[in-house]
Amino acid sequence: MLIQVNEEKKQFHLTNGLVSYIFHVMKNGQLGHLYYGRALRHREDFSHMQAYDVPTAASCHIYPDDPAFCLETLRQEYPVYGNSDFREPAISVYRKNENHIPDFKYETYRLLNGKPKLKGLPATYSEKKDSASTLQIILKDEYLKAELILNYSIFLGKPVITRSASLKNEGAEALTLDRMMGASIDFPDKDFIFTHLAGAWSRERHIKERKLETGIQSIASLRGASSHHHNPFLALKRLDATEHSGEVFGFNFVYSSNFIMQAEVDHYDMTRVTAGIHPFHFRWDVHPEESFQSPEVVMVYSDRGMNGMSQGFHDLYRENLIPSQWREEERPVLINNWEATYFDFNEDKLAEIANSASELGIELFVLDDGWFGKRNDDTSSLGDWHVDEHKLPNGLKSLAEKVQHEGMKFGLWFEPEMISPDSDLFRNHPDWAVGVPDQHRTLGRNQLVLDFSRAEIVDYMYGKISKIIDETGLSYIKWDMNRNITEAFSAKLRADQQGEFFHRYILGVYQLYERLTAEFPHVLFESCAGGGGRFDPGMMYYAPQAWTSDDTDAVERLKIQYGTSLAYPLYSMGSHVSAVPNHQTLRNVPLSTRANTAYFGTFGYELDPLKLSEEEREEIKAQVALYKQRRSLIRDGDFYRLLNPFHGNETAWMVVSKDRTEALAGWYKVLSGANPPKLQTLRLAGLDEALVYEVQGEDRYYYGDELLSSGLPLPTEFNGVNSEHAKRGGDYQSQIFYLKSTDDTSLV
Repeated sequence: MLIQVNEEKKQFHLTNGLVSYIFHVMKNGQLGHLYYGRALRHREDFSHMQAYDVPTAASCHIYPDDPAFCLETLRQEYPVYGNSDFREPAISVYRKNENHIPDFKYETYRLLNGKPKLKGLPATYSEKKDSASTLQIILKDEYLKAELILNYSIFLGKPVITRSASLKNEGAEALTLDRMMGASIDFPDKDFIFTHLAGAWSRERHIKERKLETGIQSIASLRGASSHHHNPFLALKRLDATEHSGEVFGFNFVYSSNFIMQAEVDHYDMTRVTAGIHPFHFRWDVHPEESFQSPEVVMVYSDRGMNGMSQGFHDLYRENLIPSQWREEERPVLINNWEATYFDFNEDKLAEIANSASELGIELFVLDDGWFGKRNDDTSSLGDWHVDEHKLPNGLKSLAEKVQHEGMKFGLWFEPEMISPDSDLFRNHPDWAVGVPDQHRTLGRNQLVLDFSRAEIVDYMYGKISKIIDETGLSYIKWDMNRNITEAFSAKLRADQQGEFFHRYILGVYQLYERLTAEFPHVLFESCAGGGGRFDPGMMYYAPQAWTSDDTDAVERLKIQYGTSLAYPLYSMGSHVSAVPNHQTLRNVPLSTRANTAYFGTFGYELDPLKLSEEEREEIKAQVALYKQRRSLIRDGDFYRLLNPFHGNETAWMVVSKDRTEALAGWYKVLSGANPPKLQTLRLAGLDEALVYEVQGEDRYYYGDELLSSGLPLPTEFNGVNSEHAKRGGDYQSQIFYLKSTDDTSLV
């Protein structure tokens, strides 16, 4: 049993041997939180985990005869504001034209095998009913005539709890909802480091850390997308936690629009974590017999440090979030023409690139921006999704057939959520653009945003994209979104409904994804938003991989991919080798290091193969062959971060097969130094101490315990006088090591 219920004491214990989550019904009918952390043995009564009998000075109390019962000092499950708890609440709902303090009291519970879907929203799933269990807590507010359902799911063999909430109006009058978190959880102390992923365009998901202190520390987006700037992820790690040891609590919000995630430390040093739709500019009317469903929050517990937390997220997303058909299917090595041609191409040029790429072993050719309307730069034609016959006079089908004739798959770039002021679509439907009619609209990348809160626009885009998929036999779509939303106003919504716009917009995006992926399950979708501006679990539910960043510089990618890996698996990261000088940094990094960085993701190229030397072509053939040999390991293995690029000049990571018989490690040194140490080693992780491992291609053998404790000796580095013995040197060094276990212990 994954969920234990004590009906007499009204206590609930979710546990699977890896994690425990315990709460109960308090005397006022609301839910009190008792424990979240390492798995505990079940017992009949856990109520001692929270103190109810100690009065606190200057605190408000609910009952005249019980001054100790004060919500201000109690840990709760889904708190409200206004009845002695002065911290930020999980929900705010009221009847129109009335003020009301919500009072949701426990009524009953339901146990479900498996995990139900969330209507209209992406969420984790369980294909086998015995691999997950769900607890639904039903609470009622009798004055509002409202039902609140809290959903808790726990997965077999994973240190994961997922939470969400839904509100149903059971009365005769509309309710107004202006705050509804997916989850709220109260910790008894503040001894944590708040860890999150921040950045900007081309430097997404850099790791930021700060010690929790009294007050509110938050991350958020009000951009209409999860954003480059704050990813919807945070972790609370204990002060002594490292990559490999210590307690960590990770939270990820399965949503792609405005969000807030915060930790509020109160005057008793208790910490409240909340995660949900950002309440600013959010207001939703819930009409009689209607419901509102919050997006889901994924919570991962680890007592094995940050790597343990990350592996919890990675396993869940590989097995219980991405579309099931892509769970075990190999992702093709691709080449994208963007940095090779930008807008300047024709059919012959693209066919030459595809032919040259196929000779290198590349499996997918992707035609990026510029193939439609009159798109010769970024100032026109978004929305006009018909082929530019000046560039492609024989149409997309002809080009697709030429690519497929080379034994490659054909992919295409779309930006379906956008519209150019200089487009036929805008001239015919100016009201389809987001913005206040007859008022100024702010441009981003010379474009406006289509109003995806409107069903007719979603239908229009579905018709355009599905027709092209059918005509060309598309195997891949890169779905881009190159700007955020300003002047957030829909011409179709009433003035008092504009607070619903952002959520309705992303529901429209999800609906289009849902229709396309259901109709064309063979098409691999890669999400993109000016690079990594919408890299979140909501997108991953439909598109199993995302373009990690528009910055393809290998040195910059070390930080970007290291940070991204905190929550997201390697096989979700689009990581490509690009030309030098790099188009974002002008840095010249060796081809080997560019590939050694890009291997740890979904591998591909962003360059013109026609401009390669013969030596470079041979090197790329070997790179492609190596990735094809190891991509199953990269997809399915456990990822370990070894050396942190935010802390020093070196980066290292590795992926280890689940049975620990093979591993692939990457080591990177950005800048060389004078007179380095003679012996340099890299301590590995995740291996079996008792196994013997061969470093393939080097005739070196080590026991696992030696590699874990002493480390793998790195090749000799140039020190100014040892040129005859040096195997590496200079800036932008890197090494890839493949380790395979052997039964022959005599080799050590």
